[in-house]
Amino acid sequence: MCGIIGYIGKRNAVPIMIEGLKRLEYRGYDSAGLAVITKKGSMLIEKREGKIVDLERCINWIPSESESNIGISHTRWATHGEPTAINAHPHANSDKKIVLVHNGIIENHKKLKEYLEKKGYSFLSDTDTEVLVHLIDYFYNHKSLVESNQTKTEDDFYLSIQKALKQVEGTYGIAVINQDFPNLIISARKGSPIILGIGKDEFFITSDVSAIVVHTKKVIYLEDGEIVKLKRDNYELTTINNEVKSPAITTIDWDISTADKGNYKHFMLKEIFEQPVSVYNAFRGRLSDEISSSRLGGLSIHKKSLSKAQKIQLIGCGTSWHAGLIGKYIIEYLARIPVEVEYASEYRYKNPIVQENTLVFTISQSGETADTLAALREAKAKGAKVFGITNIVGSKIARETDGGIYIHAGAEIGVASTKAFTSQVTALFLLGFLLGRMKNVSPMDGAKYIEELKKMPEKIQSILETNNQIREIAKFMVTSTNALYLGRGFEFPVALEGALKLKEISYIHAEGYPAAEMKHGPIALIDENMPVVAICPKDFMYEKVISNLQEVKTRKGKIIAIANEGDTNINTVAEHVIYIPETLPFLRPILTVIPLQLLAYHVADLKGINVDQPRNLAKSVTVE
Repeated sequence: MCGIIGYIGKRNAVPIMIEGLKRLEYRGYDSAGLAVITKKGSMLIEKREGKIVDLERCINWIPSESESNIGISHTRWATHGEPTAINAHPHANSDKKIVLVHNGIIENHKKLKEYLEKKGYSFLSDTDTEVLVHLIDYFYNHKSLVESNQTKTEDDFYLSIQKALKQVEGTYGIAVINQDFPNLIISARKGSPIILGIGKDEFFITSDVSAIVVHTKKVIYLEDGEIVKLKRDNYELTTINNEVKSPAITTIDWDISTADKGNYKHFMLKEIFEQPVSVYNAFRGRLSDEISSSRLGGLSIHKKSLSKAQKIQLIGCGTSWHAGLIGKYIIEYLARIPVEVEYASEYRYKNPIVQENTLVFTISQSGETADTLAALREAKAKGAKVFGITNIVGSKIARETDGGIYIHAGAEIGVASTKAFTSQVTALFLLGFLLGRMKNVSPMDGAKYIEELKKMPEKIQSILETNNQIREIAKFMVTSTNALYLGRGFEFPVALEGALKLKEISYIHAEGYPAAEMKHGPIALIDENMPVVAICPKDFMYEKVISNLQEVKTRKGKIIAIANEGDTNINTVAEHVIYIPETLPFLRPILTVIPLQLLAYHVADLKGINVDQPRNLAKSVTVE
């Protein structure tokens, strides 16, 4: 959730870290701070509650003689302790020589704190992180480690971190510096991402590549239990048990422009408008006209397992869970294989049933979602073949699964996922299409599916051209406190996703339901103050949905409808209509969700809310 960036090299560390923190602010924006060891050898720590700009203002006074070539920094999303300057990272030991930034949760911090208090340590903050930095200090200064009259070495410092981490229960991604060693950063991970960036005569440490891609595209993703020592001219990677590692260097495959807002007011709006390209990138090179099927290189060596699949489990959280629910509809429709969609946060606690020939697909934009990783490991422990659907090459899910599908959406900075969702749905269609061709989809139908998928970017673009109309409709919802989203079949999960988007960024309570379920409870809420957003494509359930909407209209509910172009009948029940092009039912969610994303965006923007940084939310949930 929080963001880390550290630097060691020949340049001034402060502007590099501030720039990186701004790129990471979507991961945490309660408070921020940095620490540097100046060229004169002193430790300088600054931290502030609030936004990165607040931190930036307070470091403008730093004189040039205090410039530094080494530092660590952090932007926080509060877990333990309120978002205050005292609780902000970095945290330091009592003499402010050892300084640490940390992502994750130390589950046994209370026990460790009690132990350290008995040893004479006192604490300033309410955080679990401060416990860790004092624990490192304890081992660093412990007589059994270093005699009091003996000069401490880098190895002593490394050993103190190693011993402290062995006492920790929970998750961590850390970066630590020590005033005694102004040419050294030590970083480690367990359950929370840490990435080493390799530049020319410089190194970076970060929790997210978006912070450093402007400087380097060569990175190493640390595995759990690994520690890296960074110096100005080299690095050394080992495990917590001193096993030397020779990691593979990964090249980032997206450009910095995808992590900039450009001329858009918010990242979310930019990412909504990027969907013609991101959906195209999700299927580009993956369609075969020759065999009328999809080609998924990350699954190619598993064709035997795919052909024998008797059940599929799709696992995700939030928006990824909604994508999985659409995937269930697609796979069952095209391949006639039963599919279960599981919340990752519940999966491993329910003793899931994983039978022979069950395939598990974990869905996560970041590839680092803590609950999804835990579910992945539980499925593997039960003998399942596990695959990933993720956006980030080299992420933890990508490394731990047996194979999978990259969605190639590019950097998604907005906290409320948009283009990653439609790219996930596209990837799930490609999966369902592949399985369907193995089972019962004919080459003739397969050719038709390919032709229609290729038209999706153009159709998405046509919906985006209604943006101004949707903003006008959004004014109708700005003063609402509740909203109801309705859909049937493939559109029910889209209703859930539309309601989630509105909740996330506008703070309006919204719920998604199958349209027919409305009269089993939610209809009691409908009155003239309740907007109802209904997805009404012209399919075999159209008349039933219209009947449901008549029930809303009778109770004075105000209806916003998503309907097919040319549908004039919908105007008899709806106050406002947003039209979309026609397409195949299992591709339609890629289109119907676009107006709902824009609707949520404009409602929030009209309310004056910071759309990219909604309260209490962070982009990547790397703690349970």
